[in-house]
Amino acid sequence: MLRTIIFDFDGIIVDSEPIIMKLTQEMAAQEGWTVSEEEYYRDYLALDDRGIVEHFFTAHGRAVDPARAQELVNWKSRVYAKIIEDGLPTLPGAVDFVRQAAGLFPLAIASGSARSEIEYLLNKLQLRDRFCVVATADDCEKSKPDPEVYLKALAGLQALPEFKDRPLLATECVAIEDAPGGIEAAHAAGIRCIGLAHSRETENLGHADWVFNGFKDLDLAAFDREFR
Repeated sequence: MLRTIIFDFDGIIVDSEPIIMKLTQEMAAQEGWTVSEEEYYRDYLALDDRGIVEHFFTAHGRAVDPARAQELVNWKSRVYAKIIEDGLPTLPGAVDFVRQAAGLFPLAIASGSARSEIEYLLNKLQLRDRFCVVATADDCEKSKPDPEVYLKALAGLQALPEFKDRPLLATECVAIEDAPGGIEAAHAAGIRCIGLAHSRETENLGHADWVFNGFKDLDLAAFDREFR
């Protein structure tokens, strides 16, 4: 029985991945490194900002410099905050799907983005009140594909009054992801996952439990009936 849905954020609700890729490339350039589009979508897509910067260093055979890493993360945060001042476009069908789902289940977000970024953009979209739980990079020590952010989201959902009498199980949740690393994170938390081909081709999402091209192909009512 499906009792809740946990959403990734970037590349699922907002069309932010091309912007984050550009900022990732600009962060790397500050150290004299390059990140191709192929490398970004293969190696960096599911990582939070700290994970991205740490990967820069290790991929280039350097020990992580915590102070410099924090400087780069802070730089990205400042620039991204300016970019999103007027909001961001959403992925096709995302807003309607969230609104429909919120009428059926308690919803959560499990994202590697900063809480301030997610909260700001959800408020711009008038969707903040549709999510009972928002788990972010601020809540976690480890980035996806580690399951920590999904475990945080699940714990938050389990604490809701709706699940007091009959505790929520991980097997009664489904995650929605656009990145292979995000799918791995959901699975590691014991949560089945829908892969949407927003950022990667469907063949890159084959380890998801279900794969759709986008929200237009995901019939929530039919999925709810078939979820086992």
